[in-house]
Amino acid sequence: MARKEQQLPLFANLASQPTWLGWFTDRKAPTMVMYDRTLLTIILGLMAVGFVMVASASMAEAYTMTGDSNFFVKRHLAYLIGCAAIAAVVMNTQVDTWQRYSGYLFLTVAVMLVAVLFVGKNVNGSTRWLSLGVFNIQVAELAKLAFCVYMASYLVRRHHEIKGAAWAFMKPILLLGLFAFLLLMQPDLGSSVVLFVIVIGLLFLAGARMIEFCGLLTMGVVLIITLAVTSSYRWKRVTSFLDPWENPFGEGYQLTQSLMAFGRGDWFGQGLGNSIQKLEYLPEAHTDFIFAVIGEELGFIGVIAVLVLLFSLVFKALKLGSQCLANDKAYSGYLAYGIGIWFCFQTGVNAGASIGMLPTKGLTLPFISYGGSSLWVMTAAAFLLIRIDFELRKSTIQATQVKR
Repeated sequence: MARKEQQLPLFANLASQPTWLGWFTDRKAPTMVMYDRTLLTIILGLMAVGFVMVASASMAEAYTMTGDSNFFVKRHLAYLIGCAAIAAVVMNTQVDTWQRYSGYLFLTVAVMLVAVLFVGKNVNGSTRWLSLGVFNIQVAELAKLAFCVYMASYLVRRHHEIKGAAWAFMKPILLLGLFAFLLLMQPDLGSSVVLFVIVIGLLFLAGARMIEFCGLLTMGVVLIITLAVTSSYRWKRVTSFLDPWENPFGEGYQLTQSLMAFGRGDWFGQGLGNSIQKLEYLPEAHTDFIFAVIGEELGFIGVIAVLVLLFSLVFKALKLGSQCLANDKAYSGYLAYGIGIWFCFQTGVNAGASIGMLPTKGLTLPFISYGGSSLWVMTAAAFLLIRIDFELRKSTIQATQVKR
C-alpha cells in the first residue's frame, strides 16, 4: 500500500480523485493544492513570452534564409509541443529515480560530449550539435542538467567528507575539468563557466571549507582569464565589450547594434513587432540577443517585467531548495539549488552581454531565446522543480496525518 502511495501522479490529491484530472474538474476537491501553481504560471508565462518574442524577432531573418517568414515560428511551436511531452514525463517521474540513475546520466552525457567532437554538426565554426535523426541536440545543454543531477547525488553521499576530506572536495572538480575540456574543444567557454558556477555554488552551500572554496574560486578565475588571453577569438570578445564603439563594424558590431536597440526602446518601447534592429542589423536577434529586441519593442518596462519573471523562478528554486533541506530531503534540496544557480547565472550573463556589461558568451536567455535544446532541457529542469515541490508537500501532509 505504501509503495502505491509513492507512485501517485503529480496531480493526485488526498481524496483520491477517480482521474488525475480531478484537480481541474471537481469543485469539491480539498483546498490543499499538491503543486506550486505560481511556479507553473511563471514557467508557462515565460514560454508564452518566448514564443511571442521569437515570432517577432525572427521573421526578417527567416524570410531571407528560407522565403518563409514563419519558419522559426513553426519550429519553435514544435519545440513547445515537445516541451509538453517532456513536462508530462518529468512530473510523473519520482525524484528518487533521478538520484538512482544520476551516474548513468552523467556517463551518457560524457560519451555524447566525446561523440560531438567526432561526428558533431558544425555551425558558425563551432561543433556543438549531435544529430539524432529528426532533430539536433546541443549536448552542452544536457551537460548542465546532468551536472546538477549528479552533483546533488554526490553531495548527499559525501556530505560529511566534503567538510573535511580534500579528496571528496576535489573529485567533482576533476569531473568538472573533464566536462570543461570537452566543451572547450567545441569550443564553448560559456557552458564551461556555467558548470563551474554551479559546482562552486553547490559546494559552498554544502559547507565546503572556506580555504578550499576560496582556492577553487581563485583557480577558476585564473583559468578563465588564461583561456581568454591565450585565444585571439576569445580575447576579441573580451576587449570588444569594453569599448564596442572603437570598432563598431568589426568586433564591436553585435554589441553596438544591441545598444542601439535598447536606446530606441526608451521607457515603453517602439511597440511589439516594430523593432528595426531585428531587420538583419542585429545578428542572432532571435537567439543570443533576443533580450535587445525585447528592450527595443517593449522598452525598459518590458525588460524589467521579463527579468522579474525569470528571477521569480530563480527565487522559487532557491526557496524550494531551502525548504527541502529543512525537511531532510537533501537530494531534492541540492538539486533545486543547482537549478536555481544555473538559471540565475545564465540569465545574468545573457542580459549582461546584451547591455555591454559582460563579454558575449553565446548563452541563451532561459525560456525566451529560440533553440530546441535549451528550451527542452530547461523545461525538464523547471518541471523537475514542480515535481520536487509536489513530493515535499505530500511528505509534509503525510507527516502531519501520522502525528494526528
